[in-house]
Amino acid sequence: MINNKKVTVILPAYNAQATLEETFNAIPKNVVDDIILVDDCSKDNTVDLAKKLNIKVICHKENFGYGANQKTCYKEALKNNTDIIIMLHPDFQYDPRLIPALASMIAYDNYDCAIASRMLVNSAKYSKMPKYKYFANKFLTAFQNFFLNKGLSEYHTGYRAFSAKVLKNINFDKLSNDFIFDNQLLALIYYKNFSIGEISCPTKYFDGASSINFIRSIKYGIGVLLVSIQYRLAKLGFKTSIFKYW
Repeated sequence: MINNKKVTVILPAYNAQATLEETFNAIPKNVVDDIILVDDCSKDNTVDLAKKLNIKVICHKENFGYGANQKTCYKEALKNNTDIIIMLHPDFQYDPRLIPALASMIAYDNYDCAIASRMLVNSAKYSKMPKYKYFANKFLTAFQNFFLNKGLSEYHTGYRAFSAKVLKNINFDKLSNDFIFDNQLLALIYYKNFSIGEISCPTKYFDGASSINFIRSIKYGIGVLLVSIQYRLAKLGFKTSIFKYW
């Protein structure tokens, strides 16, 4: 707990056997009350290893997608009456030791959500983010900041913290089951007038770390552009796509 707020870490997993234990061991157990792993029908021994580590495991019977995995993660966390939910990828790209910092931003009522940004103070360059990812991130973030009238350093990190009240007030079941879920969720958080804070987080890039291929990256990028435009239209009164539910 932090400031008497219950903290739950969710691990959306797919073929995470090689890095799960290292990720789990680095999680600061003194502030984390629960850890939940949702396995999206891995082909390796992710589930067996998670059970060996005494992690609560939920298994999808088929591969539903990254967004669908997160939906199950959040639903299971909310069932536990938690106050703060932190999404951490079990591929060890993000440093679990930053969990207290992320959780504290919410626990002390500074923000409703917090993200670990790879783009603050040139963290991406220090982490040797591939150049095409770096420039694509910069372009998409600038585009989205313009249409949302916000100032985040990035919208595409997979390391995020949410207060339970945020997730209870967003119908995330209506969002995509694919990677664009991440971007849709942040856009809706802003649409519902919740606040988002940031901390800097260098990220590891190595063989075996989770990543989407080039074609799916293009699809994601187009999705980000559409979400941004739809957000602006919704603010003008023309509710489309995900924004029609609010």
